[in-house]
Amino acid sequence: MVNFKYLVIVATVASALLAYQPASAQTLQEAVEQTIRTNPDVMIDVNRRLETDQNIKQARGGYLPKVDLALGAGSEWSDNITTRPGHRTLTRTESSLTLTQMLYDGAGTSSEVERHTARQESAAYKVAGTSEQIGLRAVETYLDVLRRQEELILIQENLTAHEHSYDQIKIRADSGVGRKADLEQVQARLALSQANVSSAEANLRESMINFQRVVGDVPSNLSKPASPEGVPTDADGAVQTAWANHPILKSAKADIEATKAQTRAAEAALKPRVDLELGTDWNNKVDGVDYHDNDAYAMVRLHYNLYHGGADQARVSETKIQTLEATEVMNRTQRQIEESTRLSWNALQTAIDRLPKLKEHADASELTRDAYAKQFNIGQRTLLDLLDSENELYTARNDYVDAQYVELFAHYRLLADIGRLIESLGVTPREEAKPGENTITAENTTTAASPSAAKQEELPAIDPQPEAVVEPLPEGQPVQ
Repeated sequence: MVNFKYLVIVATVASALLAYQPASAQTLQEAVEQTIRTNPDVMIDVNRRLETDQNIKQARGGYLPKVDLALGAGSEWSDNITTRPGHRTLTRTESSLTLTQMLYDGAGTSSEVERHTARQESAAYKVAGTSEQIGLRAVETYLDVLRRQEELILIQENLTAHEHSYDQIKIRADSGVGRKADLEQVQARLALSQANVSSAEANLRESMINFQRVVGDVPSNLSKPASPEGVPTDADGAVQTAWANHPILKSAKADIEATKAQTRAAEAALKPRVDLELGTDWNNKVDGVDYHDNDAYAMVRLHYNLYHGGADQARVSETKIQTLEATEVMNRTQRQIEESTRLSWNALQTAIDRLPKLKEHADASELTRDAYAKQFNIGQRTLLDLLDSENELYTARNDYVDAQYVELFAHYRLLADIGRLIESLGVTPREEAKPGENTITAENTTTAASPSAAKQEELPAIDPQPEAVVEPLPEGQPVQ
């Protein structure tokens, strides 16, 4: 009878899982790959990265000539020396074409290019950092679905054991051998076990919903992954690796370079600007004279602001303070990375230490349950002893399953803290996570996120640093 019920339970669990899963299997690598390609949090940073590509193109435009065309036509009333003793009204037309080429602007244009290049590098590392953190979230939801599936099977086995005990006690009570109180007690435990099954099923459905929110698809025949390779062997080594490799820290360092370049761009306003200007004008019927006034010129023009109320010097001071701010943001990020890495290392060591002890507890609980069952059959143990041993076995097995997944996730968490989660999974990083310009544009960067995807929860590991204040120069200053 027990074997038949167990088969029914397995079939029920399998049916429940198939109702939520497509036919094809999905590995952890595939889940993380899909996450970093479609998750909205990653896509937000991707588009910010693409914005910086266009900023660089805008800044480089300062090296190129500027061509302006002006056309005008209208009626002009004139009363001057050429029209007296009267006045004259003519239809005036004018046109001009001017080419302006910057020759020297105090390194303002080059500084703007450097600033936006540093911002682009920062944004690229931010994409990589977000990929690591959201990828870790995908790993967490992936493992959580597997854990909930195993826990559901365990509680179903516990329910089967209680049903078996109930059948035995009911036979005894019906035959007059057993006590009614025993039947009522086992019936109460059976009802509680049935309620626990409902809770476990709800937990499994909830984990699937979380998976879909992060990954963008329903879980599909997930398989338990092996422990990843490349995990540091000591805490200090892990911290050193994180400092050298973590993309969020690299992003913070790039922000410092951006603010330094911004200071150089601000200092350009204190220097002269030299332009080469080529132009030509075609004017007709100007100042009341019916004639053509055409000319062409080639000029080198120097513009030098002598006084601006101290605004330019204040702007330079402001950008230097922003560099100090960006430096402290980097220092804070470095401390957060060290803290998170050491916490992850501690969690991993604790999980590794607990696992064999919990397995020993589960094995001993099973032996105890089997012994109590035999002793109960010969009257040496009470029904309460038997039911308690069954529940203790379930708790021990459940704790051991939890510990296995905690230990497995701790490996991935440490890899994310040192910036190597994506690499360890064999997932190809996004092109936008690589510093340097590329051909990717907003038009060919799409997201296939599920309509039910909501705002992702913030991960507790590392708070991404706010971007350093790197602003363009105010309008009216000579830097283009």
